Amino acid sequence: MPIELAADEFGSGPPVAILHGLFGSGRNWRSVAQHLAARHRVLSFDLRNHGGSPWADGMSYGEMVEDLRVSLRAHGIERAALLGHSMGGKVAMLMALLHPGLVDRLVVVDIAPAANPPSLLAYIHAMRGVDLRGVTRRGEADLQLAEAVPDPAERGFLLQNLVIGQNGAHWRLNLEAIERGFSEIVGFPDLPAGTVYPGRALFISGARSNYIQPEHEPSIRHLFPQARITRIEGAGHWVHAEQPQAFLQAITPFLSAAA
Repeated sequence: MPIELAADEFGSGPPVAILHGLFGSGRNWRSVAQHLAARHRVLSFDLRNHGGSPWADGMSYGEMVEDLRVSLRAHGIERAALLGHSMGGKVAMLMALLHPGLVDRLVVVDIAPAANPPSLLAYIHAMRGVDLRGVTRRGEADLQLAEAVPDPAERGFLLQNLVIGQNGAHWRLNLEAIERGFSEIVGFPDLPAGTVYPGRALFISGARSNYIQPEHEPSIRHLFPQARITRIEGAGHWVHAEQPQAFLQAITPFLSAAA
C-alpha cells in the first residue's frame, strides 16, 4: 500500500524532487534545496520509515517508487526532475526506468544500478543496541555508539535521527523494518529486457568513494544511454556535504538547462 511521504517544500518553478539516502532525511538536503529554490519548486522528501514519513513493513524499491508517485501526485506534480543520493538514488533510477514519462531528468549521487556491500548493516545493529532508557542527552547515546561507530562524523549523522522528549528518547527510523529489508536496500531490482530511461541523466560520484566503480559504467550507460558521469575530487559518499560548492556547480546547470 503506497504511503504519502512527508516533504519540505521550497521555491517555485520546474519541480525537483530530492530523495535522501539510508538513515537520512529530507532536512539533510535543506541547503541544496534552498539553493535550487531560486529557479525550481523543490520538494525534499522523507522516504518511508525515515524522518517524518509514516512507517511501513516493507522497504522494497518497488514500494518506494509507488510512494513517490503517490506523493508527487498529491502535490499536483505530473512530471519532475529527480535528485537521489545512495538509497534515494536507486529509488530515482527505478522511477525513471519504470515511469520515464514522469521524470524530466535524473541526477544520481554516488550510487550505481547494482548491489553494494552490506557494510551499513553494522550501523543498524549499533543503533538497535543503544539502551535509550533514561537517555536525556544526545551525548549519552553517542557514548554508547562510539565503539561500534568510531567515526564522530558518522555518529553525528546517525544521531540526527534520535528524538529526545518528555516521554523519553526514540529513533525516528523504523530500524526493525530497515533491517528486515536490508538485503533489498543494498541490491537493485531485476528489470525486464529492454528497459531504459531515454532522458537526460547525470551520475555524480565522490572520488574517494567506492560506490560507483569502473565496472558499473557499462550498466549505467546501458540503462541510461544519455548518462554523463562526473567525479568530484575530495568527496566521499556524502558528496553534497563534503564538497558542497563543487556539487552545486555540477547539478545547477544540469537541472536548469533547457531540455
